[in-house]
Amino acid sequence: MTERQSSEVERVLLHISDARTRARKATEVVAKDGAEPHIIAALQDAERQLGELHRKLAQGTYYAVPDSSIRLAV
Repeated sequence: MTERQSSEVERVLLHISDARTRARKATEVVAKDGAEPHIIAALQDAERQLGELHRKLAQGTYYAVPDSSIRLAV
């Protein structure tokens, strides 16, 4: 991965992380405001999914092994 590609991936990871933090804060705010359980559950689910997305993107980019590097040279 080039430096430019890494920078672009990092930007996306940062936005996902920011969205996850925002979802967590929103959950706290609406819960204190007496929101119905389905609203709180939806925000909690969004936070969980954003966490999974962050992990999948990091694993699929920074920790992935390109197919060409696992071929045997003959």
